Amino acid sequence: MTIMHVEYQGNLRTQATHLDSGAKLITDAPKDNNGEGQAFSPTDLLATSLASCMLTIMGIKARTLNVDLKGVKVEVEKIMQASPRKVSEIKVTLKLAGLALEASQMKTLQEAAMTCPVFLSLDPAMKKTVRWE
Repeated sequence: MTIMHVEYQGNLRTQATHLDSGAKLITDAPKDNNGEGQAFSPTDLLATSLASCMLTIMGIKARTLNVDLKGVKVEVEKIMQASPRKVSEIKVTLKLAGLALEASQMKTLQEAAMTCPVFLSLDPAMKKTVRWE
């Protein structure tokens, strides 16, 4: 089942359209790879997908714990390898400031995050560093 269409816009830019919602997303090549860096790059989206997936799966689990994760933030850093050019590491820092969690709830949420589909789909050779604050 097709879920999106992606069209090359020229000048190293694409536009993706989510078919169910009509939402549009622009990507732009990064400055360090011949682009203008005016939007997320495809590799930025890879790193963003990991963080978003972790939060989503945590949110699903948080519902069963009666915990509200609203306001939880994630900082994401993407490390590129030069040759071959690829993402070699994604660093994710989850900021849970203000949440009053019991140790068992924290452990459950951490386990949920580490089993999100994106985390499990990434090449095991790609380093994934996860920090909890």
